[in-house]
Amino acid sequence: MGSVAVMILVAGCSSAAPTDAAGGVPTAASTEAATGESIAEEGFWDQSVVHSLSISYDQADYDALIAAYIDNGEKEWIEATVVIDGVTFDDVGLKLKGNSSLRGLSTEADADLSADNPEDLPWIVDIDKFVDGQEHDGSVEFVIRGNSSETSLNEAVALDLLEASGLAAEQAVATRVEVNGAEALRLVVENPDDSWVERALTGSTALYKAESGGDYSYRGDDPESYVDVFDQEAGEDDLSPLIDFLQFINESDDATFEAELGQHLDVTSFATYLAFQELVDNFDDIDGPGNNSYLSYDASTGLMTVVSWDLNLAFGASPGGGGQGQGQGQARGQGQAQGQPQVQGGGGGAQGGGSNVLSERFLANPTFAALYQSELDRLTQELYTSGLAQNVLDSWTHTLDDGASDLVSTDVVSSEASSIAGYFTE
Repeated sequence: MGSVAVMILVAGCSSAAPTDAAGGVPTAASTEAATGESIAEEGFWDQSVVHSLSISYDQADYDALIAAYIDNGEKEWIEATVVIDGVTFDDVGLKLKGNSSLRGLSTEADADLSADNPEDLPWIVDIDKFVDGQEHDGSVEFVIRGNSSETSLNEAVALDLLEASGLAAEQAVATRVEVNGAEALRLVVENPDDSWVERALTGSTALYKAESGGDYSYRGDDPESYVDVFDQEAGEDDLSPLIDFLQFINESDDATFEAELGQHLDVTSFATYLAFQELVDNFDDIDGPGNNSYLSYDASTGLMTVVSWDLNLAFGASPGGGGQGQGQGQARGQGQAQGQPQVQGGGGGAQGGGSNVLSERFLANPTFAALYQSELDRLTQELYTSGLAQNVLDSWTHTLDDGASDLVSTDVVSSEASSIAGYFTE
């Protein structure tokens, strides 16, 4: 392995009999000495502290990884050594993660600068990619998220509120990233894999990820037609439930759609999902440019559930920084509920359009639109009016001020927190 290292803070113990920097099994005392915090008791996903982790890899492997992405858009795995709170894991998988967040690598000229700052790139770390059974505190896949802000507060707060709304959410921790002496504050998030499905999606038997280059169109009953459109992330390989669902939402007439959607989709959960995306002003959702969503299938009920993913543009953030401030979710929901023309087909979100046949037909139907509005009213009260969102934001702000003031000034934290808090009182 080479000299390049990435530092991200994390805690817990591993079943892989890892070693510390001296080659011995680390103790809680050695971990505390190394980090200044004893976080082993709270575990990896303790949000009260800023965490740290190191990744080292061969520079030639890294250069090849960057070149492959520039040349053909391929995100290749390389092997790395990962040290989590002094606990070392060898032969860990490391891969670029994301789409718009990798914009700086789209051309060779831009990539020269971006590739020199791997601490700023989005990554997925899979500690059992090459070593079966290797895990840390019950988790095996960790996503180092990209964000246009300095604090990632918008996504951190949104994920906590997503869970509070009753929907499946990924855990997240504030992260100190160091590469060759250059540090950056990042957010590390659970990747929706088998272990996450088991924890967060009771009853789920399959999980399908909507790819950024795809849509929700029905392309016939051949599974090969859905390559690069949906990717199965969990469960036994079987696209038939997904294909049946896509056929129904695309080909059913309006009366059948209203009468039978509840036999194919968890309708209340989807209304909550749409209301939540509006409430946190996230335009990059199921009908956004990234086609960001998962579909979870429960064989016992025959129902699909739409699962949220990718909230780094929540609270009006844009890929280039700053806020949208356009009330995207409200305009989308109310406009379609009032009978604007619906677009039949899978939608053009991946092409930058921002449409999705499921959300459009759902909100164009008066019955489902009323359910959506009811959920929006409920979440506004339970998350914002109650003060819960402000408490969540205050907690994250305290964590960053206490553990990362050398990376992000308290003035920056305060400014970004203030922009988010403005949503709670509108």
